[in-house]
Amino acid sequence: MRRVLEWGGIVSGVVLVAFGIVAIVMGMNGRSTVSDNLKQEQIVGTPDMTPKGIAAEAKAAHLPASINLPTCSVAGLTVNSGDRAHCFASYMRIHALEATGGQVYAQMPRYATDDGSGTNDPALASKDANGQPVSNPVRDVWINETALAGALNSAYMADKLSLFGIVVGAALLLSGIGFIVLALGALRPATTAAKKSAPGTVPVTA
Repeated sequence: MRRVLEWGGIVSGVVLVAFGIVAIVMGMNGRSTVSDNLKQEQIVGTPDMTPKGIAAEAKAAHLPASINLPTCSVAGLTVNSGDRAHCFASYMRIHALEATGGQVYAQMPRYATDDGSGTNDPALASKDANGQPVSNPVRDVWINETALAGALNSAYMADKLSLFGIVVGAALLLSGIGFIVLALGALRPATTAAKKSAPGTVPVTA
């Protein structure tokens, strides 16, 4: 029974090592895919995408002080990683708030009006050539920003999940090696004892 458990430890270690290597390779491939896809979009941070620059813009746009401003910087940098994608998305949100006067999607009226104030009543809304109420163009700006920022944040999440896979793979790899070392260490004394007790190895005393 002991021998079965010892060999079971070796087999378990080998399996963990295999899983660890696979997890690390998959994680590295995932991060590479995220980086390659972001590079294809050729996104470059604008000059104002620094904490100091966005703070000045937010103040000029009279945005509420309660709005959290980005603390990272991607000014002039190519967005080619999950962290940079997340940073760029945070600046996009501030730009959208500047365009909407500090209002988020749910706070803006649904339709446009001739005086520019907007309304949720289709009867009071501006009408198009077909007599249909015109949607609020500022609200459309927020929709576009949310869609683009969501894609960038998805890249950020994918990048972090890939990194997590690499960390888990390393943990599995080390655990597997530990299992193998312990199992081999347990087998060695048993093998040595067997050799000593074999015929012809026991010393003869007078």
